[in-house]
Amino acid sequence: MTIEHHPLIEEFPENKDQIHALKMSNAHFRRLAHEFEGIDKSIVRAEQGLETVNDDYLSEVKKERLHLKDLIYQMIKNQ
Repeated sequence: MTIEHHPLIEEFPENKDQIHALKMSNAHFRRLAHEFEGIDKSIVRAEQGLETVNDDYLSEVKKERLHLKDLIYQMIKNQ
């Protein structure tokens, strides 16, 4: 099974320009994007077996990644 990162640009390819603009102009968006990307990388490392985490923790960070994605999407749409 291939394990992939979920960069924001790939999650929202149609919003590439808005993502870039928000990262440059909005500190809150930039922080959320940075947090999303860090969590995503951590999930991938855990799924690849490079980090040892329990299933409950992995489930919680996946929920947090989804929550951040929802917040980011709302900010993109409201721009």
